[in-house]
Amino acid sequence: MITKCKTAGFTLVELLIVVVILAILAAVAIPQFTSSAEDAKASALQANLGVMRSSMELYKLQHNGKYPGYPSAGGAPTEGEFTAQMLTSSKVDGSTAAVGTAGFAFGPYVKEQVPTNPANGLNTVLILADATAFPAAADGTTGWVCKPAIGKIRPNATGTAPSGDDWFDF
Repeated sequence: MITKCKTAGFTLVELLIVVVILAILAAVAIPQFTSSAEDAKASALQANLGVMRSSMELYKLQHNGKYPGYPSAGGAPTEGEFTAQMLTSSKVDGSTAAVGTAGFAFGPYVKEQVPTNPANGLNTVLILADATAFPAAADGTTGWVCKPAIGKIRPNATGTAPSGDDWFDF
């Protein structure tokens, strides 16, 4: 005689329905997380760009109307001078020394390093000479593009933010 064993369990159809529901939920949720990461990148870029712009304006205020990048002895602006003037202490003429050096009363304007551009992961600065026109678009080779003659700095990143704006237009 064969005895029937009655056990509780799920049928194959019930399991398939659950799997389909989970797949639908995952398809809806995953793009939301991707969008959140891009939104965070855009927010971080705006914050870092704000730090750079306000640091440059403060430097100009304390250095007789001259933006960072210019050597104290005169000449064309360079990335090395820009970085040194942002990260170390300086005098009114733009000469720099280690933080805390006597007589160098201004700065640093940013701590540790130039902020990273989150759109391309770079923190280097392309410095444009006084006679060089500001580019119409980014090339993505550096984190930032700056023209000290006019105090303009932009993110040097190609592509677009989640808002549809070019990173370069921030």
